[in-house]
Amino acid sequence: MTQEYQTPKDRAYVNTLLNAAPQESAAFMNLKHTAERADGVIPVKYRELMSVAVALTTQCAYCIESHIENAVKAGATREEIAETVFIAAALRAGGAVGNGLMAMRLFEEASSAKP
Repeated sequence: MTQEYQTPKDRAYVNTLLNAAPQESAAFMNLKHTAERADGVIPVKYRELMSVAVALTTQCAYCIESHIENAVKAGATREEIAETVFIAAALRAGGAVGNGLMAMRLFEEASSAKP
C-alpha cells in the first residue's frame, strides 16, 4: 500500500498518461497551448494570474506550481500573487454561498413534502 498520494514523483507518469490516450491527450494539449499562448489579446502576466486563481480553486498542486513560476517569469509581483489568492478565495466562498441558496430551497421543498 502507498504511503503517500500526490507527490512530485508522479510527474514520471506524464508520458504514460499521454500515450495511453493519444487522441484525448493531443486535444487537451492543444487546448492548453492555445489558452497559454503569448500572442493573445490578454497579456501573459494576466493569463498566468488567472491561471493561478483557477489552480487555487481547483486545488491542483502541479498547476499552482507551474503557473506561479510562469507568473513570476511574466513579471508578477508578490503583491499580485497575494491579491490573486484572496480574490480566488472570495470567489470560492461565494460559490459556497450560492450553492447554499439552492440548499435552502431544497430544504424547504423536502420539508414541505414530509407527510
